[in-house]
Amino acid sequence: MLKIQSFTFNPFQENTYILYNDQKECVIIDPGMYTASEQIQLDAFIKENQLKPIQLINTHCHIDHIFGNNYCVNKYQLELFIHKNEIPVLESGLQTAKMYGLNYDESPMATQFIDESNVIKIGNETLSIIFTPGHSPGSLSFYSQSNQFVIVGDALFFQSIGRTDLPGGDYDTLIESIQNQLMVLPNETKVYSGHGSETTIGHEKLYNPFLN
Repeated sequence: MLKIQSFTFNPFQENTYILYNDQKECVIIDPGMYTASEQIQLDAFIKENQLKPIQLINTHCHIDHIFGNNYCVNKYQLELFIHKNEIPVLESGLQTAKMYGLNYDESPMATQFIDESNVIKIGNETLSIIFTPGHSPGSLSFYSQSNQFVIVGDALFFQSIGRTDLPGGDYDTLIESIQNQLMVLPNETKVYSGHGSETTIGHEKLYNPFLN
């Protein structure tokens, strides 16, 4: 069984996720730690639960989701996994941080590229990779059928969707991704987004104004 721990970090109130199993292996998704105290918070959870980080993944590479990439790569000796279409987004991180007047320890470049032909393995558990572009050109979602959840980055929110006015965003592409890739999942599937509270596929089918 996979367990999920979420943290809300940085000025953008981004959700960072740790997925871990009974064997104490864990995957870090979208590390958004901006301050030293946020780094300590993540470290404390990993230490207290005796977890071993085995993988670092970005759903996409907007600045609020990658603040902690450099820290995690060096602290836990991890490789960074992204979709290849996110390379220019990752490379623009320093410029974006300067635009917002934010401090930024520049992320290392990704060393591993993943797409829907791959799976993420955490011990005996697997996450299917779903390609959900639109908010960003290489946005990925991660679905656990056995645990009935999906981590969607900024593709889908509680009764909302990701913005599409950033470079590489496209509204029609995002709606198509949500309708054809996410709304086909079982209604009871929990949705963990990059910002805000969790929801379910069934709830969004009924109440998301962008999908009705």
